[in-house]
Amino acid sequence: MSGWGCRGDPAPHGGPHGTGHRRPWRLLLLAWLSLSCGVGSAQSPALGTPVWVPEPPAPPRPRRQPPRGSWGPWGPWSSCSSSCGDGVALRTRRCQRSTEMEPCTGDPRQYRLCQLQGCPTGSVPFRAMQCSLYDNKPVLGTQGQYRWVPFHGAPNLCDLNCLAVGHNFYYTFGRVLDGTQCGPGSPDLCVGGRCLSVGCDGILGSSTQPDACGRCGGGHDTCLHVHRLFQGTDPSSGYFGYVNVTKIPAGATHIKVTDKSRNYLALMRSDGRYVLNGDWSIAWPGPYEVAGTRLHYTRAPDGTESLEAAGPTDEDLHVMVLLQEPNPGIEYEFWLPRGHPQPGRADTSPLRQPQPRGAGSPPPQEPPVPPVPTPPPWPRGSATEQPPRTPPSQSVSGTATGRCGRCRPAKGRSQRIWHFCQSDFVFQGRILARRVVGRETRYEVEVKAPYRHRFPLVAREYVWVPNTCGCPPLREGGEYLLMARRHVNYERTLNRILLQDSGYARPWTPREERLVRDAARHCPQPRPPRAPPPPPCPADRAGDGV
Repeated sequence: MSGWGCRGDPAPHGGPHGTGHRRPWRLLLLAWLSLSCGVGSAQSPALGTPVWVPEPPAPPRPRRQPPRGSWGPWGPWSSCSSSCGDGVALRTRRCQRSTEMEPCTGDPRQYRLCQLQGCPTGSVPFRAMQCSLYDNKPVLGTQGQYRWVPFHGAPNLCDLNCLAVGHNFYYTFGRVLDGTQCGPGSPDLCVGGRCLSVGCDGILGSSTQPDACGRCGGGHDTCLHVHRLFQGTDPSSGYFGYVNVTKIPAGATHIKVTDKSRNYLALMRSDGRYVLNGDWSIAWPGPYEVAGTRLHYTRAPDGTESLEAAGPTDEDLHVMVLLQEPNPGIEYEFWLPRGHPQPGRADTSPLRQPQPRGAGSPPPQEPPVPPVPTPPPWPRGSATEQPPRTPPSQSVSGTATGRCGRCRPAKGRSQRIWHFCQSDFVFQGRILARRVVGRETRYEVEVKAPYRHRFPLVAREYVWVPNTCGCPPLREGGEYLLMARRHVNYERTLNRILLQDSGYARPWTPREERLVRDAARHCPQPRPPRAPPPPPCPADRAGDGV
C-alpha cells in the first residue's frame, strides 16, 4: 500500500474480472485515504483541495405580533364621592378588540377631583366618619368594644387605620373609601388603596403640571423670565425718600424681590394704595393678601428683606424702596406669559409717586433758578418729620396741631404775587382723595396744568398740609389753583410737596388762571452778570502823560 498517493487512486491489476467482490474494499480504501490526506478539508490548501466554510444558519423569522386593541371614548363622569369638601368622580372606557387582538394599554378608569362647597362647621371629617362606623363593635375576636379615631402613623396611608380611644393600639379596617385624603391637610387623595396626587388638570395620578407662568400643561418655552438688578439713586447725593424699582404686571408668577440693606421695600397697588411700608410707616413681616395671591414679606435682623408670591396676580403691583442708605442693588424676578408686555428697565408710573420726586432715577437737572428774596420763616406748627424708622401704626409727623382756629387763606393781588414768586410749585389740580396721616393731611392730587415748577412734577402727586383742621379747605373732586413748596426735612429722609395752612389755594376759574399768569410778570428777573472792566491802556498808566 505504500504505492498509494494522496492525490489519486490507480486502477488495480487484473482488468474487469473479479471486480464485484473487490468494490467494497475499494470504497473503504478511498474513505480511509480521504480522512488521512484531508480531502475536502481545510488542512492542506496548498495541495489544491477546495476550502469549505459552513454558512451561518438563517435567523428565524420574527413572530408576527397580533394587533392591539383600541380604546373607545370615555364615558360620562360619575357623581362626586362626597357631598361637601373634596371628593372624586369616576369615568370609564372600554377596550375595543377581537379575540386575536392584544389587550389595550392604559387604565380603563380615570378619576378627577371634584371640589364642592365647604363642609359645615363642626362636621365630622371623612376619615373620622369611617372609623366611627366601627364604634362599639367587637373586633380582634373578642367582645371588647371601643371607640375609634383616625391613626396617621401607620405605613399605608390609604388603609383605614383607627386608634382605640384610651388605648395604645390601632386596628386596620381595610381600605378607606375613594376620595379620602391621604393625610391631614394633604392635597392627595386615596383611590383604590393608592395615594394619588392631583395634576393641574384635576385628574388624579396625572403628571400634568403648570409651567412657570401658571399655564397647565404648557412648556417653559411659552413663558418669559424677567430677572434684573435695580441699582437706583444713592442717598449720599441728597436724594432720600421713596424711589420706584419696577412694575410687576398683572399675570406675573413666581415673584421674588430681595434687598440686602437697611432700606425698606415698599409695595403699592395699581390704585395707589400701599400694601407694605407706605406713607413712611413700616409694616410687620408676615403674609399679606394682595392682587389675588398671597404675598410673604420677611425681614431679617441684618435688614435683609424679601417679597415672595406664587401668583398669578390679577392687577399691576409697583415695587418701591424707601432709601435710607446707599442702594447696593435690589434683585427682582418673575415670570410672564410669552407675548405679555414686560416692564421696561426704567418703568415709571405717576401713581407710584408718594412725593414729586422718585421715578426710579435722580431728579433731572433743572436750569438755574433766578434768585428770589428770602422767604419769611415758616409759621409755628409746620411739619417736622421723624426718620422713617417708626413702628407700625405710628405717625411720622411730630407736629402739634393745637386748637383749630379760623382758616386764613391768602387773598389779594399782593399775596398772589408773593406766593407765586416764592413757591416751588404752582399748578391747577383736582383733589382725588384726602387722608389724615398722624397730625397731617395728605391730598392725592391730579395735576391738570402746571404754571411754575422748579422741580419735576408728574401727573399725580401727594400734597401735604401740616394740620388736620382742613386749612386750607380742599374738598374731594374740586379743582384748585395751588401754590406750594418743596419740603425736605432736616434728616433728609422726606422730600414732599408742602402746602402751608396759610398757603395759596383757591378754586380754579378762568379768571383766577388769568390773574395767576399775570402774577408771573411781577417776579424779580435775574440780573445778568456784570462784565469785568477792560484792562487799562498803556497810555493811561501813572507817569505817562501826553
